[in-house]
Amino acid sequence: RKQAVEYSTSSSDDEFESKPSVTHKAKRTLRRRRKLEKETKQLIKQEELKRLHKAQAVQRQLEELEERQRALEIFGVQLERELRGESDSGTKDETQMLHEWFELVLEKNKLMRYESELLIIAQELELEDHQSRLEQKLREKMAIDGKSK
Repeated sequence: RKQAVEYSTSSSDDEFESKPSVTHKAKRTLRRRRKLEKETKQLIKQEELKRLHKAQAVQRQLEELEERQRALEIFGVQLERELRGESDSGTKDETQMLHEWFELVLEKNKLMRYESELLIIAQELELEDHQSRLEQKLREKMAIDGKSK
């Protein structure tokens, strides 16, 4: 009898000790999960900030590019008038004006290519942002308990 009592006491102690360890493990797992979620959110925010800064830089470069193109357009109109003889600028040689005209066209083409590259980068940033939002939605849906799915 004494052995049976001791045996039952020790087995109940084992059960008592195993339950807290299970809840302790669950708590630890929950803490790890929350920590991972927090770190993931921080990484997402950092990525969004990087994309935002890059988008702002691209936007600023596009604005500067547009100003430069307007200035070239104004200069091109003046140069065309001089080439046609509509302006009173007789001091410049025609070959010099043609040379300036071709340089102007080359510069304008270079700016247009650069503008295309910037627009591609801007579109890429938009797609990355869209992908990030979709991944966030997926994470939220995956976090829902199995019963409510």
